[in-house]
Amino acid sequence: MDSNDTIISFEDVHKSFGSQHILRGLSFEVKRGTTLGLMGGSGTGKSVALRHIIGLLKQDSGSVQVDGNEMATITTKELHDLRLRMGYVFQSGALINWLTVAENLALPLQENSDLDAEEIERRVREKLEMVYIPDAGEKFPSEISGGMKKRVALARALITDPEIILYDEPNAGLDPQISASINKLIRELSDKLGMTGLLVEHRIGCLKVIADEVIFMYEGQALVHEPVGTFFKPTHPRLAAFLGGAEE
Repeated sequence: MDSNDTIISFEDVHKSFGSQHILRGLSFEVKRGTTLGLMGGSGTGKSVALRHIIGLLKQDSGSVQVDGNEMATITTKELHDLRLRMGYVFQSGALINWLTVAENLALPLQENSDLDAEEIERRVREKLEMVYIPDAGEKFPSEISGGMKKRVALARALITDPEIILYDEPNAGLDPQISASINKLIRELSDKLGMTGLLVEHRIGCLKVIADEVIFMYEGQALVHEPVGTFFKPTHPRLAAFLGGAEE
């Protein structure tokens, strides 16, 4: 693979917390403009891998690179600049309850850009339209449904026009019908905007819609890495057993 096509790479990454050895030689690549799903049991290192990409953790050994930046040696300024090119969608939505929806979306731009108020307002409107809730701006998080909160969280992740977007169980807590609509929206926006994504998820339905490739993590390693079309027709016995008990 041309290295220019790779935007995120892990090479033989190890990470321990005390006596707990979480990542045990994790290696994978994410190609530019694609979305990679991470699936596996609790404690296999999925969220730990995500935190290395954001720069919240540094590996004990091995290499983690994000768009050419070695995350173990990245400077504070380089990390700040890199994070401005990333968006995050958390399980909880992580909205600030005392701010309106529009104020939640505006906050990253107010804190990290020199844009004037008019341009920030324009971008907020644009992103709310993009997630199909154009009239939600004046509402507070407590006044909107769980599904709408997820759409707001997605709009906020997109507000800086990121090149990379990280999803940590983006439709956690939603009923199947609303989950399906969020999955479809994420896929639609990924295709439209050409973003690179990394998705931590355990629901088969979510991964099938959003991901281009999926990794099955087991004991801190990428045990199976397949295109989404073949991943869910497993030949590896451990993956087959795991999928047999997985949530649709």
